[in-house]
Amino acid sequence: MSGHSKWSTIKHKKAATDKKRGKLFSKLSRAIIVAAKEGGGDPAANNALATAIAKARDYSMPKDNIERAIQRGAGGADSDAYEVVVYEGYGPGGSAFVVEALTDNRNRTAANVRSAFNKAGGSLGQSGSVAFLFDRMGVIIVEGEADEDELMLAAADGGAEDVAEDEGVWQVTSDPGALAQVRDALEGEGFAISSAEIQMVPKTLQSVDDDTARKLLRLVDTLEDDDDVQEVFFNFEVPEALLEEE
Repeated sequence: MSGHSKWSTIKHKKAATDKKRGKLFSKLSRAIIVAAKEGGGDPAANNALATAIAKARDYSMPKDNIERAIQRGAGGADSDAYEVVVYEGYGPGGSAFVVEALTDNRNRTAANVRSAFNKAGGSLGQSGSVAFLFDRMGVIIVEGEADEDELMLAAADGGAEDVAEDEGVWQVTSDPGALAQVRDALEGEGFAISSAEIQMVPKTLQSVDDDTARKLLRLVDTLEDDDDVQEVFFNFEVPEALLEEE
């Protein structure tokens, strides 16, 4: 087991999602549509929309796709049926999962998520059963060479709460509402942003053996493959050897 699993897990999650880019674009569009409908089409006055747009750009979503999604949401088209639903559950070995979805059919999504947990040997829990094991935070990943003092100063100026580094990867965390502001501050000082997202960050990480980790990663893949599922958060450490298999 590696002491760097917290950072490796973040990188693994992004890499795994990159493999499903086509499906990812439709999910990113849905998030933009809903954010624009709820808060308006101006990202300068809508933090949720600004965050959704920034995430879409991080994953190289075409500009035209982003603009169409904003227009659809701001115009109210195809967005009024979507609702945010959060599921909590336990994977094999008891690891905690928080699954965030945007769905137009709550019954369908709940059935799919429950089936994924059951088939993996886990179980779907009640609301509040595992959420307390996570903190909702803005998480920015900065890769490449960075001067620690300059990065910390820029992050603090933007309103960040913490800066940490491991293996050349820097993580800047903030209150969710300050994410866009912190990102702007970092980019204004020339730092390269790999990703900037609102995440459910586990307070502690659970160690698991390789076999259990493989089962858990298959569950993550199954959940992320669902069209309605936007995000999957978990609190288990991924062994470095398995990350190298990806």
